[in-house]
Parts: sequence; C-alpha cells; structure tokens
Amino acid sequence: MAYPYITDAINDFLGTDIHLPIATFGALVAIAIFVAIQIMRVEVQRRAFVLNSLDLRGQEPTSLVTDLGFVTVIAGILGAKLFDAIEQPQRLLSEPMDVIFSTGGFSIYGGLILGCLAGVIFLKRKGIAILPMLDAVAPALSLGYAIGRLGCQFSGDGDWGKTAAMELKPQWLPDWFWAQTYPNNVVQVDIPAPGVYPTPLYEAAGALLIFAVLWQLRHKLNVTGQLFCVYLILSSTARWLVETIRINYQYEFFGISLSQAQIISIALIVAGIAGLFVFNKTNVPRGNI
Repeated sequence: MAYPYITDAINDFLGTDIHLPIATFGALVAIAIFVAIQIMRVEVQRRAFVLNSLDLRGQEPTSLVTDLGFVTVIAGILGAKLFDAIEQPQRLLSEPMDVIFSTGGFSIYGGLILGCLAGVIFLKRKGIAILPMLDAVAPALSLGYAIGRLGCQFSGDGDWGKTAAMELKPQWLPDWFWAQTYPNNVVQVDIPAPGVYPTPLYEAAGALLIFAVLWQLRHKLNVTGQLFCVYLILSSTARWLVETIRINYQYEFFGISLSQAQIISIALIVAGIAGLFVFNKTNVPRGNI
C-alpha cells in the first residue's frame, strides 16, 4: 500500500478520516535533511574539538553545518531536477514546463554533484579544509539518502523497478520484498500483479548498511579523504546494481546500454578507488580516530 500523504497512513492504521496536505515524500525528505544535519554536526564537532583534524576558523560547528546544509540542499534540489530533466530528452523538448516544474522526478546524482560543488565553493570561501569536511559528511549523506528513499517507497512516486520475476524469488524471502503493486501510489499508475521490484526499498536498505559501515570506519581510516572515497565506492556500486532492475532511459556506448545513473556510478567508483591510492600516498596519517 502506498501513502501519498501522511494522513493516508494514519487513516489506514487507525481507521480515522483525517485529511491534511502533508506529502509523505516531502515529509521524509525534510526528516532526512534534519537527521543528516544532526549527524554532520556530531562528526564536525568530533573532528574539530576531539581529533583536531578540522580547523573551523573560529566558527561554531552548529552554525557552520546549518549554513553548509542550507547551501548544499538548495543546490542539491536544483541539481537533482536538472539531471532528471536531462534524462528525459524527448519529454523535455515536448513538455519543458511540465518536466522542469513538476513535483516529481529527481536525480540523486544530480543532487550529489551540484550539492557537493556548492559545498566545496562555500568551504573554500570560508577558508575551511575540504577533505576533512567531506569525511565528516559522508556518513550523513548515506543516512539521509536512506530516509529519503523511504519517502519514495511509502508514497509510491514511480521510482520502482521492472516487473518482478517471481520464478527467481528465493522461497525464504517475503513476497513484499520481491514485488509490490503500490496501490494508491502518488503517480496514480495501476501496476498489475505480480508487481514490480521495490527498488526504493532496496536502496534504503543498502544506504543504511553503508551508513553503518562508514560509521565504523570513521574510527579506523587514518588518512584524510579516504572515508569519503569509500562512501563514493559503496554508494555508487549499490546504485549501479539497483539500476539493472529499474526502467530508465538508456544510452548506447559501443553496443552497451547504460543509464545515466550507471554512467555516473562508474565514474564515481573509479574516482573513489583512485582517491584511496592518491590520498594514501600524499596525505600524512592523522593517527587512530
């Protein structure tokens, strides 16, 4: 069952008849941003005052992270919308206003790329080292993404996968984890049985696992920049895998079909692997953190 509005879920569980215009996706994105900022604050403060690995140039962690969060969120939303519009070239040409100003359709990589770019510019203007800050925000990015994807899952925003191959489902796996029809979804699409792969659910689970890994590694990786590289590798690998069961516009390269997300995933995986080696050679270890 999909719940386009928060009150849809409340009514379903409590048998009430409440109707408030609070979109489930928007509410969970707001929660994701709030939680991510809190995690960022914890890490920034830990690195600045406990590890002495991050010079904040006299700024308080709370105000710095709030300002940084505001800048990256605004740029991220614009980037997510821009990359999604680019991924729909035919519809962009025929219905440009609908594509640009619709409330749906956001590309996570567009948000990540433009959000990170805006964050880097912000930090450079503040004179704050970029690599330690990227390490500090890596776990928050993964946890925030997990919560945001739950918004996609619960609202049924159309970001699901292909028709599920039920003959391939392991016997021990619950049916709802393999295929869903998303009744009452926000995009009002009727999905016939057996349903489609609930890819937002897979991405949320993967992002939570990645967050747990990063949260542990932040104490063990002793070279600045490597934690963010691990984030790039793990998150991009997870996205590349889930794209294999999603329906997206495909680009042809030498007979190979890849979606926009897969192309960017490959680039980020390569960048992450290269960064691990480069930072290991050029950075001075900062000790056990």
